[in-house]
Amino acid sequence: MADLNRSGLEFSPVMPEANGSPLGDDGLLEAASRLIEAGRTAIAYHVNSVQVAANWRLGKLIDQEILNRGRADYGIQIQATLSPELSWSHIRELLPLKTQEARCFYAAEVSAKHLGVRELRYAISRKAFERREIANSQIPDGSAVPLDVFRDPMLLDMLGLKEAYQERDLESAIIRELEPFLLETGKGWSFVARQKRMTMDDDDFWLDLLFFSRPLRRLIAVELKLGKFKPAYKGQMDFYLKWLNRFERQPDEEAPIGLILCTEASRDQIELLELHRDNIVAAEYWTDLLPRDELERRLAVILREAKERLARRALPFNATDEDDKSR
Repeated sequence: MADLNRSGLEFSPVMPEANGSPLGDDGLLEAASRLIEAGRTAIAYHVNSVQVAANWRLGKLIDQEILNRGRADYGIQIQATLSPELSWSHIRELLPLKTQEARCFYAAEVSAKHLGVRELRYAISRKAFERREIANSQIPDGSAVPLDVFRDPMLLDMLGLKEAYQERDLESAIIRELEPFLLETGKGWSFVARQKRMTMDDDDFWLDLLFFSRPLRRLIAVELKLGKFKPAYKGQMDFYLKWLNRFERQPDEEAPIGLILCTEASRDQIELLELHRDNIVAAEYWTDLLPRDELERRLAVILREAKERLARRALPFNATDEDDKSR
């Protein structure tokens, strides 16, 4: 009982006086009952005190490290919604993450999408934060395409596609598994059409998939491609977006966005073409989910290359121009 005494808790049940004689059966039972009850009370009080102290320290840690208190409006916004949305079980999943930015991202995901602990763990295992960062890297500040909307690569392992398949197979699988596909793409997407027909000058054109994003108030055109990204895909998607903008866009909607999904993204070509200027985003899709270590390794390489492109983009134009002339 020394530990309890050091905690400032008293453990002194009232014991009947022996007066040099046995307590008897009734006296022994009463003494034992008091001893057990006093022990339970002391332990319960001690555990409760420790729990309160731990919760206070954990709350302070979250406030300082996860919510980025006093240093970012983003953190303040999450702090406002933390109480009703994040349980301690959520917090235990967030604490092992390596960066403060990742913790803020997943805390915001829990708040915005009302994720349970299992769903949060699933999002973390699929590296949603890293894939969002890769997608954002092709969208500069001031772009017409909003940030934080897409993932690159998109993980379409839920479609069950194995070995060889055609674009129509991919399209059919997305329609068949529409709900998990929409969960992968983002919050508030709804399906509009498959093989959307677009007619102009007696010619018919067909868009693979058309969605609508309620949060963005935009149509989202999706083209599915097998193999490596090709520059010609930009012209095709640009035509589709202009047609949708003229004939399908409602007065209260923003301009449509195009998403080109390829087996391989060719990110240097995508950067050179500046797809974002035409409301277009391109991303890879993977139909097989890699083992965790391999997934982390491949995404780390792609993310590092994305950050290098961002760093190059930030260089003064004249400096890079002069460097080109000197070659």
